[in-house]
Amino acid sequence: MRPLTEHDIRTSFINCSKGEAKRAELPRDLADLPWDDLDFLGWRDPGAPERAYLVAGGDGPLVGVALRVTSGAARAFTSRSMCSLCLTTHTSGGVALMTARRTGEPGRQGNTVGQYMCADLACPLYLRGKRQAAGAGVVEESLTLEEKLARTHANVRAFLDKVAA
Repeated sequence: MRPLTEHDIRTSFINCSKGEAKRAELPRDLADLPWDDLDFLGWRDPGAPERAYLVAGGDGPLVGVALRVTSGAARAFTSRSMCSLCLTTHTSGGVALMTARRTGEPGRQGNTVGQYMCADLACPLYLRGKRQAAGAGVVEESLTLEEKLARTHANVRAFLDKVAA
């Protein structure tokens, strides 16, 4: 992913108002992020733990969505969950249900789309082995890294398409 500016990120949001996009807390270390290892930018708002954001570009224009993190019951350390974007397994709260308000009239009526995602939204780093999921073993796959990345891109695009539909 190419390095993004604050302007790029704020103008990419499709499911929130301009005011909400302007108030969104961006990553503090934006210039220092490992852009070469990112396929999309995802982060949690440090001031509001129930808020998160995801910005993806791929082949087309940047598309950003504001997310709400559903606080669920704490799970046992031995219980595992899988991210539906990158298929990384985590234990003990490493996966969270994140919902995004849909765009247009459905969004104004309160309709949302939900997906289980890595709680820290660091899917690209897990896929590349730059970050390890706490307490979870690596599920061996016969796919190449490029195939895993393509699958994750397709999963992210499908989620964003549901938000925009």
